[in-house]
Amino acid sequence: MADDDGRSDTSEARRSVELDGAEALRLLGSVSLGRIVFTRHALPTVRPVNHVLIDGDIVIRTHGDATLTRYTRQTGGEGAVVAYEADDIDPDTHLGWSVVVTGFARLVTDPRELARYRALLRPWVSQRMDHAVRISPDLITGVRLTVNGPFPSA
Repeated sequence: MADDDGRSDTSEARRSVELDGAEALRLLGSVSLGRIVFTRHALPTVRPVNHVLIDGDIVIRTHGDATLTRYTRQTGGEGAVVAYEADDIDPDTHLGWSVVVTGFARLVTDPRELARYRALLRPWVSQRMDHAVRISPDLITGVRLTVNGPFPSA
């Protein structure tokens, strides 16, 4: 609820509740926007991307000249260590959830798999996106930001 100045009402305490892995993945699958974090020139790089969740893995599309495509190609079969974050947090109430997945990203090379992902994921830009990266989670963490009740009176 907003006060007369249009600011959020903070008379209720907020708390962070840990999510189990299954619930975190369910929430991640309920949105299409996330952020992938990977290494570029030994430094962390973050890119907003759209995704789908397939059999517990996160799939994104990319193009052949993308830094992420080159990064996953260089690491070979073992995959590249990445983090993936998605959330749904209301900017006024500050309630919602956030999920972070850490795992290995691999370039998809199977033509049938690529065709399936092309049908499921539409690129945001008019650039040709003929590659896909599949992230297999190793660590899944998440929090739900909820109302805990009113602050105690002083």
